[in-house]
Amino acid sequence: MSETSQTTDQTKPERPLGTVAIRWRGDRLELLDQRLLPGEERWLALDTATGVADSIRDMVVRGAPAIGISAAYGVVLAALKASEVSWREDLDGAIAELADSRPTAVNLFWALNRMQQVLGECGSLEQARQQLAAAAEQIHAEDLAANLAMADHAMSVMDEDQPFSVLTHCNTGALATGGYGTALGVIRRLHETGRLQRVYADETRPWLQGSRLTAWELERDNIPVTLNADGAAAWIMAGGDVKWVIVGADRITANGDVANKIGTYSLAVLARHHGVRFMVVAPSSTVDMALASGEAIPIEEREGTEVRQVRSEVLAPEKVAVFNPVFDVTPASLIDVIVTERGAIAQPDPAAMLRMFG
Repeated sequence: MSETSQTTDQTKPERPLGTVAIRWRGDRLELLDQRLLPGEERWLALDTATGVADSIRDMVVRGAPAIGISAAYGVVLAALKASEVSWREDLDGAIAELADSRPTAVNLFWALNRMQQVLGECGSLEQARQQLAAAAEQIHAEDLAANLAMADHAMSVMDEDQPFSVLTHCNTGALATGGYGTALGVIRRLHETGRLQRVYADETRPWLQGSRLTAWELERDNIPVTLNADGAAAWIMAGGDVKWVIVGADRITANGDVANKIGTYSLAVLARHHGVRFMVVAPSSTVDMALASGEAIPIEEREGTEVRQVRSEVLAPEKVAVFNPVFDVTPASLIDVIVTERGAIAQPDPAAMLRMFG
């Protein structure tokens, strides 16, 4: 793994796509180290699947879609390093290593399963290298297209006739995806169309993705944002100008339950009390129809140092017990609409999920 301090690549697409966080160079994967934002923009250059797996585990890259994209490129890097004699075994081992990096984000397993299917159709290492690279690039491109489609579908269910404010949690923008964003993509579209008054961004303890990443990304794109402590969300909603809470997802089950960053469930309860509508925005690769409900979702727990301190600043007694789940599960009954690139599901339930995702 090597480090660079290059500035972010920016193209000039028809619609602004936000800050690029993943760059594929053909023989290496470059990831914007999101642990260091907003203080420093540093790129890590990775040329092994192990390096990609470590970067996913250590949260250099985060956000379910971005994790899946990065893992797909990790498989390509494994193919480039594989032995002519044992390439299938080498690639199977790399896929297993990548799958073990994070347990909750279903996009990771979806992307790896897709790469495994491509691998099964290859008869030689050279063919595998070519076909896997094409598949990873397609996964990346499809994610960006899905983000743009999700924003279109979300606009069709947001019927407010005056600009309004929204509240969001964690980071679901270009940094967490292949570009544009899921929930933050919807917010970006509201801004583009003159319908956004303000974004309230939860700081999102303990990793502070809201303050370090969302506030940074929105300010960078000149989208009006106010950062707030997580505990201020109820008081903000009571003010009346927030009409929607818009969040992403790391896994959505067959009944419409949603696993997302810890604190999302609390927001859904608060939104229902205050008459604020609650929208989940995620690609269809996040939907896991094999799981009947959120009770079956494995919830990742991380070690307590993340709560006891912020970077090197100690906040709590060294040995105090810590409960540090990364995600919680929001019941479908508290969700007004789930948006994927396939369309919008109002009041999600098993029948509606089955009709869209089969």
